[in-house]
Amino acid sequence: MFASLRTTSARSTTFTSTVTKAFRPFSTTYTLRMPEQLTAQEVNSKTDPSVAKQWDNDVSAEKKFGDFYAIADKLKIGLLGTLREGTGPVHRSMAVAKRTGPDFLFLANAHSQKFNDIEKHPEAVTITFQNSSTQDWVSITGKAVTTSNEDPRIKEIWSRGTSAWFGDLGDGVHTGKPEDPRMKLIEIQSKYISYWKAEVSALGFGREVIGAIVTGGVANTGALREMKEDEIKQARSSDSSMSS
Repeated sequence: MFASLRTTSARSTTFTSTVTKAFRPFSTTYTLRMPEQLTAQEVNSKTDPSVAKQWDNDVSAEKKFGDFYAIADKLKIGLLGTLREGTGPVHRSMAVAKRTGPDFLFLANAHSQKFNDIEKHPEAVTITFQNSSTQDWVSITGKAVTTSNEDPRIKEIWSRGTSAWFGDLGDGVHTGKPEDPRMKLIEIQSKYISYWKAEVSALGFGREVIGAIVTGGVANTGALREMKEDEIKQARSSDSSMSS
């Protein structure tokens, strides 16, 4: 949770530690950037800094979407979530075949159960990504649209490596090539996007957290942002040529 918190002002404080080594004491001084402290007036569901001030949305749409694209494009593999009758949310690891603006394209086997999930609940689809090195993450809620094997984009994104996940069944039809009728596309049209982007180093992260514990403030380690449907529609129109 702390990785997602953001505050709007900060103050500095100094820690001095004394270390004894070979019977000779020495002091090391650290100047930390401390987040603002809570006040009694702020502690409610609307103004608590750990809730109300966590979103970093006072940036341009270009900046918000640019950082979002950069995080998602570095990861390529995420969890595609669907809603299954009688079970609930189901997720599986999927490689992104292509991203166009805020929307994502997956190449999948038409016989897999996720197609049944999407047919019944096309609006209940999610994609999540996380970078284990930086802890950057992305969460997308969207609508899924499936296409037939005749979609020309299949040939555009197919590669020889793709056939390894389908296999050649030896019947001259199910060959693992673009014409294989099992190959279909799932396009996720984003409706809501949130993401967190690290803005401090590992050392800075530790300092923020320790400082918040000591002062009672709220740690500020990165930017948590969200994009809603109207913004996403505009990005879909303006960023359609920006793909990966």
